[in-house]
Amino acid sequence: MTPPHPDDDALQRLLDRDEIRQLAQRYAVALDARDLDALVELFVEDVQVGRDAFGRAALRRDFDRQLRAIGVSVLFVGNHVIDFDGPDAANGVVYCKAEIQEGDCWNHQAIQYHDSYARRDGHWRFVRRKHLLWYGQIQPSNPLDQSPADWPKHSTGRGTLPEALESWRKFWDEGGD
Repeated sequence: MTPPHPDDDALQRLLDRDEIRQLAQRYAVALDARDLDALVELFVEDVQVGRDAFGRAALRRDFDRQLRAIGVSVLFVGNHVIDFDGPDAANGVVYCKAEIQEGDCWNHQAIQYHDSYARRDGHWRFVRRKHLLWYGQIQPSNPLDQSPADWPKHSTGRGTLPEALESWRKFWDEGGD
């Protein structure tokens, strides 16, 4: 854990941590909703994508490719530790539990992200997000195969998400970049 710098403003550091935590949470919401525009806005403009590509347009194409390979996803962000490297740079470790539809299968995953953050134009953004997998485990049944829940009448069964989300429908209607 990085000790606080004596010149740090404690209130500003709290606000910075909250904004950085929101990045991880907004990432999960945007990814699950397939809102690629919101997703890429969480990254610095000159984000590196792979070895040779840079920028949000390249990142959008890469997310589009990755997310078309899976179905529904549900990311739940947990532990988030943030250390500051200076007034406009930080790094963090984020835990995530994920449920991901892969074809007819349903996969439970435990993920740890190693993040780098930078403050640009007054806002914190991801510089890099490295996805590390603890495990993935195929479940014996796919919860999407259930009959409709008819919520709120019944609490078990298939719900209306993500298809009820406009960004989800738009993503699949567009058919890729």
